[in-house]
Amino acid sequence: MIIEENRIEFNSLEKKIYQHTCRLGCELMRAALEGWDSELARKRDRGQYRNKGKRKTVIKTIMGELEYERTVYEVVSEGGTKSYVYLLDEGMGKVGSGFMSGMLSEQIVQASCENTYRGAARAVSEMTGQRISHTAAWNVVQALGGRLDEVEKQEAKLAAKGGGRGEVEAKLLFEEQDGIWLKLQGKSRKAYGPSKEMKLAIAYDGAVKVGKKRYELTNKVACANFEGIESFVKRKEGVIASVYNTDEIEMRLLGGDGAGWVRRSQTDETVHFQLDQFHRNKAVLQYVADPDARKVIMKLLYEKEIGLLFAAIEGYAELSEDTKEQENYLKLLKYFQNNQDGLVPCHQRGLELPGSPEGCTYRHLGAMESNIFTILGNRMKGRRACWSIKGGDNLARLLCLKFTGRLSNKTHNLTSCTLPRHYADEVPLQLSAAKSPAHEGKGYAGLHQMRIPSKMKWLKDLSSLRSFADI
Repeated sequence: MIIEENRIEFNSLEKKIYQHTCRLGCELMRAALEGWDSELARKRDRGQYRNKGKRKTVIKTIMGELEYERTVYEVVSEGGTKSYVYLLDEGMGKVGSGFMSGMLSEQIVQASCENTYRGAARAVSEMTGQRISHTAAWNVVQALGGRLDEVEKQEAKLAAKGGGRGEVEAKLLFEEQDGIWLKLQGKSRKAYGPSKEMKLAIAYDGAVKVGKKRYELTNKVACANFEGIESFVKRKEGVIASVYNTDEIEMRLLGGDGAGWVRRSQTDETVHFQLDQFHRNKAVLQYVADPDARKVIMKLLYEKEIGLLFAAIEGYAELSEDTKEQENYLKLLKYFQNNQDGLVPCHQRGLELPGSPEGCTYRHLGAMESNIFTILGNRMKGRRACWSIKGGDNLARLLCLKFTGRLSNKTHNLTSCTLPRHYADEVPLQLSAAKSPAHEGKGYAGLHQMRIPSKMKWLKDLSSLRSFADI
């Protein structure tokens, strides 16, 4: 038998309960913060901190806007200068980015790494108790990216002094580097032109098999920046040293397209350079139009006959009657001669490689093209995207962390704040409907009246905002 009665769509019910629960969470957070503020007021040095009343402030959280009051204190220095402090703010430390909580900042950063700032703001607004603008999303990325910049600079200084050693130990380290050209905007465009190359470096100690023909790099780190060669190399070494114990590294295999800034990482005999096979083969296709000549050149490359290779390219250049064709052969010859030590792949040189880490295997160099698209290209190139130097650098730092699995931990460290443990172990007050704010955050219009079946006692309890013990 079908009972005819007033009904409510499940999605609407879910949304209303979610909104109500967010308001409940904000009220609990407010009570915890104001309770701690009162505790600090009782325990303060009354001779040093003079109570000057309470001031309201707001923190944006994933549940909505959290408005609370905390006490402001007057402090008089020995010289008679007055200043004002909030002991609660000092006790909590930095809270997210500006007046945003760490969790909300992390949600914004995660979304901004996958979508445009406008799209990220829309996604976060739909999934949290906040209404975020694209400007707010941009501000969060710039703030956290700026803090990461300072962290990377400190890591680079430590690495240059032989410090900053990470915990991962590896005898062999794979490094691959490449660049991607991105369009610029505003003052950056006037200073550097319509586009500029962003450098990207990745490092890893091996690979694990995750599919029939698919491998995943292990302990991967990445570093990206618009800056010059010298600064970038130092920054890259700092990022590596923050994860790897560089004292344990016996050999490095370096892959790249032969650019000058890539070769700067070839510091001593323990670093073996390999010309990236994608760029090597691309150069042959670009400069050699004759299919038969291509076959000969590629065959000599695969047979490691480097001397014959140079002689063959010179011969083709001399025999050609077309001036442009001759120039292309000579360009290819010069490119190969400049990277002569990297033409033979590392795995074909008979190098005695250290043993691989447990559970890992060594793969051939050649992961850079995939990574440069995954880490940078997919988010920063195309879609008419243009960047300032600073804005591009800030986002690139976050993208490197995201695609190496370290973004969540880093953002947590940069945005975390603390409260005394007992505020998390116990609910500080009994909540009632009268104490529930009418709305939280710009995204809420409040919970409207709705009919609830008499048998759904749990929902009635929730709607009246009783304590957790009664729900």
